[in-house]
Amino acid sequence: MTKTPTAAAYLADLTTRIGRLYDDNAEAIALAAAAVERTAKADGLVYVFGTGHSHTMAEEAHFRAGGLALTVPILAATTMVHEGAVAGTVFERMSGIVAPIFARYPIGPNDVLIVVSNSGVNTATVEAALIGKTIGATVVAITSEAYSKAAAQGRTRLADVADIVLDNGAPPGDATIDLPGSKLRAGPVSTSIGAALMNAVFVEAAARLQSAGGAAPIYLSANMPGAKEVNEALIDRYRPRNPHL
Repeated sequence: MTKTPTAAAYLADLTTRIGRLYDDNAEAIALAAAAVERTAKADGLVYVFGTGHSHTMAEEAHFRAGGLALTVPILAATTMVHEGAVAGTVFERMSGIVAPIFARYPIGPNDVLIVVSNSGVNTATVEAALIGKTIGATVVAITSEAYSKAAAQGRTRLADVADIVLDNGAPPGDATIDLPGSKLRAGPVSTSIGAALMNAVFVEAAARLQSAGGAAPIYLSANMPGAKEVNEALIDRYRPRNPHL
């Protein structure tokens, strides 16, 4: 018998959720990968935006070993958690804060905009998707359909706006494991699943680019042979359009 049954239960639950991701999202993954492939062939960019903990998806995609070099994180401290988590929670629910953030990034109609929000109802992420749609970019949402439906209460959902919706399958509230002797739950899953979903899209797009005879723009880990030359060439290519390189 395990000495850590709750940890085992959490990992088993997470494994089950990740195990059914593909079946639940196969069509959306294919559509999102095709959009990223088109963007790469048009020399476009893939922008990633989220607020609160969802902003970590933007950092996950950025300058990532094994990741696509055409990704650009949209980062603003006011919507993140490292300089004021409480204030960030207020800001992500306010209308009008996204437009000046996005003004820093020249998103165009050849680009993909990935917007990440587990609850799918915060004003900032919904407005981000609307901005992307107005520009003509392909908007991909990573969200929880179950949570957003429970939280909507008449509000517009990110899933209602996006062109393509990837459902992370997280429960309302994100936490998955009941704690003994209380009504509390712990064990959030949206970050782990969101990263898996996003990277599934990216690896499919990369494979399609290679199969079509092109070279997928993939960063190598800095400690791998040949990484310096490969990465420097990609940095030179994308630095003029990525303010975070």
